Amino acid sequence: MTISRRKLIVTLGLGSAASLLPRAAFAAYPDRPIHLIVPFAPGGNADIVGRIVGERISSALGQPVVVDNRGGAGGGIGAEFVAHSTPDGYTLFVGSNGPLTVNPFVQAHLPYDPLKDFAPVALTSYVPHCIILNDKVEAKTLPELIALSKKQPINMATSGVGSATHMTLERFKAATGANITHIPYKSGGALMPDLMGGAIQAAMTEFSTALPLHKGGNARIVAVASAQRSKLAPDIPTFIEGGVKGFTAQSYIGIVAPAKTPPAIVAQLQKAVAAGLTAGPAPDKLRGMGAEIATPEQMTSAGFAAFIRTDYEHMREAAKLAGIVPK
Repeated sequence: MTISRRKLIVTLGLGSAASLLPRAAFAAYPDRPIHLIVPFAPGGNADIVGRIVGERISSALGQPVVVDNRGGAGGGIGAEFVAHSTPDGYTLFVGSNGPLTVNPFVQAHLPYDPLKDFAPVALTSYVPHCIILNDKVEAKTLPELIALSKKQPINMATSGVGSATHMTLERFKAATGANITHIPYKSGGALMPDLMGGAIQAAMTEFSTALPLHKGGNARIVAVASAQRSKLAPDIPTFIEGGVKGFTAQSYIGIVAPAKTPPAIVAQLQKAVAAGLTAGPAPDKLRGMGAEIATPEQMTSAGFAAFIRTDYEHMREAAKLAGIVPK
């Protein structure tokens, strides 16, 4: 059979054009390892949750998930890397308060836009914030602590200026009129020895960090900023029960992809995350850390996007209250 010159040119042209098409046009996603970027050092909350969720994604999609820790700039270095990565589903980001909703209000000239440069996949979990007191503080309840602070200032530590817990502290002060002096530390773990030793009176920190001290009798949590009491410590009332209407705050973890990642791939990833957090070992592992599992709606792309926007506005308000100017 002979082929006309015209047909040959068309055929070769199509072949050249086809070679320029993305790999996804020829192979089902995923057909190679997925890289999951954690924007903090190994061992922290984001790293631990990221690895647990990464295992579930790998199991569901049949490809390895390689965790890559890229710390620095409050999570900004890892966020920038993912924001500028190819949107093909092979580079994902373990997003949290810092890079997604705090950095825009504490860092000038942020090299990425958290609301435009990412495609939310699913919220996975969150750890409520709480107030923990050393044993020398007379107050036994949140209302007593607020009342005591108005008689004599209370010093309260957080994991640093512009941290998620600092933002929560500023919102708490604004909501209650509590007279509290902020003492910034480098991390939630770093402040605990001083809390137990009496160098600081109180801390606004993550529930998972404070819970061992509370259970060990070394300090006491007076309120947790969740909608309901934790099943791990049902004796601890919420801020809402303590009279601070509607007050919730948390450090959250979720999975996002670069913006313009194909919706079909985002949907496939979302399904894998949701399935992994509703059955199997992952939910129990996260709850054992003091985390709360995201609701089914929050595990959707739209639900996580709405969650990010709400927290973004909370952080904008908190930054104003704290007088934080981006640097």
